[in-house]
Formats: sequence, structure tokens, C-alpha cells
Amino acid sequence: MSDTTLDIVELLLTAHIYNKYPELDVNDLPKNIRKYYWSREHKTVPKPIKVKVTDIEKLLQISNVSSHTGSLPFVDIDDMGFLMRITALDVGAEWFQKMDESRERISHNPVLAFYYEKKETEGVDYSSAKTKVRPKEVDREWIESFIEEIAKEEGGDDMLKLVEISAPEDIKQTLRDFILTTEQEDEVKKIVKAIQYKDYLKHIGLYDVGKVLMVGPPGTGKTSLAKAMSEHLSIPFVEVRLSMITDQYLGETAKNIDRVFSLAKRVSPCILFIDEFDFVAKTRSSDEHAALKRAVNTLLKAIDGISLTNDGVLLLAATNHPRMLDSAAWRRFDEIMKFPLPEPEMRKKILDIVTKEIKGKFDTEEIASLTHGYSGSDLRMVIREGVLSALVTERMEITQKDLLNAVVSFDERATIKTNEYEPVM
Repeated sequence: MSDTTLDIVELLLTAHIYNKYPELDVNDLPKNIRKYYWSREHKTVPKPIKVKVTDIEKLLQISNVSSHTGSLPFVDIDDMGFLMRITALDVGAEWFQKMDESRERISHNPVLAFYYEKKETEGVDYSSAKTKVRPKEVDREWIESFIEEIAKEEGGDDMLKLVEISAPEDIKQTLRDFILTTEQEDEVKKIVKAIQYKDYLKHIGLYDVGKVLMVGPPGTGKTSLAKAMSEHLSIPFVEVRLSMITDQYLGETAKNIDRVFSLAKRVSPCILFIDEFDFVAKTRSSDEHAALKRAVNTLLKAIDGISLTNDGVLLLAATNHPRMLDSAAWRRFDEIMKFPLPEPEMRKKILDIVTKEIKGKFDTEEIASLTHGYSGSDLRMVIREGVLSALVTERMEITQKDLLNAVVSFDERATIKTNEYEPVM
């Protein structure tokens, strides 16, 4: 039996079983089916799923659908050649189960696993299948539905302008792409466990968890790691730069802060990432404008008022200037994650990851020894410069000379950046 026929029968069985059992919801559907039948209006995949022949053609990228199922007595196409369905579930499920690939397919499809487990099929585990399908919040479709709903509300467009919301599936750099310090690895593990045992933490009354301040120089990976955690945890990423919500009328800044935190609670579960945290939560002095003080106090109260255990919001804030923060700001965070500039061994590991798909003869250990004080972002720029230099001469392989020249070029740029510009008279 061809894979195409199995694909069609799996889709038809999944739709039939999903429609039949009220216990099943959108998070039980395999991702490709969920994304295809997603309804922005309903923010889910509404029941019943009606499988059109054109759906099968688009979803499975095939043509002449009937030729693949014509011999199957449990599959029917209506008189108009429009809708396709399973006519005898038990017969179709038994046929599917006998196929060589069925065990693997069932183990990755919670809807099928649910059905076969109810039939007491040996080796089928619905709970295990559920772990292999990420929740709807991973999908861009879910984010777009949410944004569309907010935009319809009064003042919704203004609220959405304050943040950038990313779906986990949009985030390309995963945790596997990072070289972390031992301390950073420990902090990430704590965060993962806090989310995994969120209900337990709530039960024991531990609410002040899930607020992490990320501290380190520019380019050390604070934003990238925060996004990677969104992908890893399968929850949306809500990013706000405090400089972007600071209004010329300082009274509006406080309102904008409240809007952002309110929005994060509605997206929940999510990561709320506050970049440039020092922009508003800076050391307060006696001669500051009263409205700015109110904005800072609003931010601190908003942090107090949001909780991973109660609201499902993991708060990550990043600063390049920790000395600008006063003690009141520091006290709001239960964890501090430090992002130091990488040491030579760490620089080599970063270079090895960045160059893993790049062909050529080069020595990353030498480059690591020459790049003291470079951040991870700086190292990526060196590799980019080396690759582009090679492409100028029509080469898709790089040499050590390309990378050494790139280091020299980067150092020259850094010198220019730190020198005061003096116009020629």
C-alpha cells in the first residue's frame, strides 16, 4: 500500500475520530492538520472537520485523490465529488492498524492514539503521543487569531503597537544553538521546571517565581536566549522595548506599561520580554520629574502584579547597564542570569556552531585566541564578513586568511566606533 493512500486514510480517520469524541480538542490534532483547518474566528479547529477533496490535494500535495482510495470499501466520496469521509470507522481503523507504518503514525498522532487506546490496542499510549505534538500556541495561526481579536477592540491597535508578538515556530535559533555557561544552564533548567510544575507551585503558595533579570554587555545573547526559550517551552514571545513605550507625555508611559502587562496576561501562557529595562527602571534621584517617578512605580507595581503561577507569564527583563537600576528594581526578580563575554574555550564552541555548515579549511581555535573581548554577536559578524569576502571572489569555501582578515576588519571598525569623530578642516 502506498504512503499516499496511508496519508489520506490517516487524515480521514483523524477527522472522523476528532469529530466523534468530545474529549478531544485542538491540541490533539497533528500540527499539519491543525494549521490547515484552523479558524481565526473561533481560535480553534471547530467540529466537525469536513474533509474536501481539495483539502487533501492541498494538504498532502497530491492529485487525482480517488485513484489512491478507490479500492477501499470504507472510504466514500459524495456524488458531487466534493467531500470525502470514512463510512465504517471500525473497518477503516482495523485496516489502518494492519499497515506496516501504522504503529509509528499512531504514536505521533494523539487523535489516533486516543482511539486505539480505547480499543485496548497493545503498545498504544495516548499520553505519550500527546508529548510529541506541540500545543496550538506554537503556531503562527494562533498568534494571528489573537492579534485579530485584540485589533477589533477599542484601543486594540494602539495596544498592539507597543509590543511584538512572535510564535514559537517563527523562532529559528533554538537552545541547541547556544553555548551556555554552567550558571546559565542551571537557570534555564529552573525555569523549565517552574513551568512544568506551575500548578504545584501555586498549590504550595509559591508565587514569586518566573521573574528573571538578564544582565550582560550587548551582543552576549540575552534577547536570542529569551526567544530560544520561547521555542523550547512552546509558548508565545511578547517583546517590548521600554524606550518604545515611553511617551513624550509621561502620563501615557504609565498607561502604556499597564497595557503591555494586561496584554501579556491575555496572551498567556507566554514569555514577556522587557528589553532596555534600565530605560525606565533607572536609579531615581530627588530632582526627577514626578511623572517619571510615577512611570517607574507603575512598572515596579506591574512586575509585582504578574505571576507565572497565577497568570502563566514568564517575565524576562534584560539590561546592559545594571548599575543604573536601583535596589527596588533588583528586588522584583527572583533570579539573576549573568551574560559574561565568552572566554576562549567558549568562543571556540560558538565559532564551531556558527561554522558547522560552512565548508573550508580554517582553525577556529586560533580565531578564538585572537578575539578577546568579543561577544557572541561579534563572532557571528566575523564569520559573516569572512563568508562575504569569499563570495566576492566566487568562493563558497572559506580559508583561515578570510577569517583573519575579518578579525582585522572588525577590530578596525571597533576602533572607529570608539573614537570621537573629528571633521577635517
